[in-house]
Amino acid sequence: MKIADIDLGARPVMLAPMEDVTDPSFRLLCRENGAASVYTEFVSAEALVRDIASTTRKLFINDAERPVAIQIYGREPEAMVQAARIVEQARPDLLDINFGCPVKKVAGKGAGSGMLRDIPKLLSITRAVVEAVSIPVTVKTRLGWDCEHKIITTLGPQLQDCGIKALTVHGRTRSQMYTGSADWTLIGRLKEDEGFTIPLIGNGDITTPEQTLDAFSRYGVDGIMVGRAAIGAPWIFRDIRSYLDTGSYTPLGAAEKMAMLRRIITESVERIDEYRGILHIRRHLAASPLFKGIPDFRQTRIRMLRADTVAELMLILDEIADKFLKI
Repeated sequence: MKIADIDLGARPVMLAPMEDVTDPSFRLLCRENGAASVYTEFVSAEALVRDIASTTRKLFINDAERPVAIQIYGREPEAMVQAARIVEQARPDLLDINFGCPVKKVAGKGAGSGMLRDIPKLLSITRAVVEAVSIPVTVKTRLGWDCEHKIITTLGPQLQDCGIKALTVHGRTRSQMYTGSADWTLIGRLKEDEGFTIPLIGNGDITTPEQTLDAFSRYGVDGIMVGRAAIGAPWIFRDIRSYLDTGSYTPLGAAEKMAMLRRIITESVERIDEYRGILHIRRHLAASPLFKGIPDFRQTRIRMLRADTVAELMLILDEIADKFLKI
């Protein structure tokens, strides 16, 4: 699959943009494990234009993580154009527009998936951003605002006409948030449209190598994006890539997985500071499948998620490795 001149290989699997998750070190770890490309945390156009330090830091790219996309969101065309030009100076491989974020603080203000209630404005912003930059522009969105307005089969060709080079579709509406099951049916129907010729990337509820292969086979998508299943488990890309390429995979051992989690902790603290770095990685520790299903783990889990120094956290992980994982 190619996005413009960027070759992502056959049946690429990408890391989805996730706020407070897809920082530079985690993106690089996912690339090392087989992710075909990675996306930054989403970046507020308004904050970028105002030069808010916490937002501009999100533009940092490590060359080793390429190909990488920077994703922006906003509701005003002028701010989106200005932000796109700022992003271009950071030299990402792709600029992605977020028309899919469902959280209230974004969608409720008319940005992210909130744009699905104003399609003329959504298309106007897309055209303006495409015209403002020379790097390839892509879009990530949802099926529609709610179940009565699943518009992706008509919206997809309209976005293509705006000049975007690829489209990612999450198989839920905004009103679903992340509840229920992702519906890939309309994603597959869009792919069947002979007039829709840009790469189509499917997203939603992909958690195993087997599901990944099934989605490629059943819906004919060009690529697949993995989001929540990668949190605390960057090795998922290794398993998926092996399964797609060879038909089998050998899961990593607990020691190798623990080493990756320790790396996430260390690099987060080095990038920010000890206090905020540990807060940042708690989501990875809470979600990691490495700790799922361990008997009598509740109190240790609470201690792990309350630890506020690297020394304390590493000692608890040592205890978990010895007592529960036997490594």
